[in-house]
Amino acid sequence: MEGFAGLVNEALGIGIDNKEMGAGQMALRAAIVYLVTVAIVRMGKKRFMGKATAFDVILGIMLGSVVSRAITGNAPFLPTLAAAAVLLAMHWLMSGIALRAHWFGATVKGHAYPLVKDGTVDWKTMRHAHLTRHDLEEDLRRKGLTDLSQVAEAWLERNGDISIVKAKPPPEVIDVEVRDGVQTVRIRLG
Repeated sequence: MEGFAGLVNEALGIGIDNKEMGAGQMALRAAIVYLVTVAIVRMGKKRFMGKATAFDVILGIMLGSVVSRAITGNAPFLPTLAAAAVLLAMHWLMSGIALRAHWFGATVKGHAYPLVKDGTVDWKTMRHAHLTRHDLEEDLRRKGLTDLSQVAEAWLERNGDISIVKAKPPPEVIDVEVRDGVQTVRIRLG
C-alpha cells in the first residue's frame, strides 16, 4: 500500500513546494478537484448555482476560492477539499434552518421589496434599493410592458430580479345598436 500511496502523492505533487509542481500534476489536481467539486455541489440544493440570493453567491465565491488552492498547491490538497465540503454542509444546514425559521431566512437571504403598486412607483424603496426609473423601465420592457399603468405590482426579489404582476385590463364595452324599435344592447367584455 505504501507503494500506491507514494505513487498517488507523486502524481498529485503532494508534499512538494507548489513552485516545483509540474503541469501534469496540476492538471491531475484540476481534474480531481473538478470531479470532487461537482459531487459536493450535487449534494447541495438545486438553487445554489441558479437564480441565487447573495447567500448562495457567497458560497459560490468561497467554494471557487478554496478549491482553486487545491489545484495550485497553495494549500494542502485533501484538507482543502474537506474545507470545501464543510462550506457546502454549512450552506445546506443554514438553508435548512432558513426553511423552518422565517426570521433566520430573512436574515441570511434578505427580503423582497415592493417597488410598484397599481401603477404607482414607491420612490423611497427605489432609492433604498439604488434603482433608477430606467432600471424599472428596462425590466418592464423585458416583460412586454411599456407603461406603468399596465403594472399591478412590481417587486425587487431577494435574488435581485424584479418580478412584475400585470394589471388586468379594464373591461371592454361594446354598444350594439338595433333599429326599428328594438332597444340598444350594451355588451361588457372582461
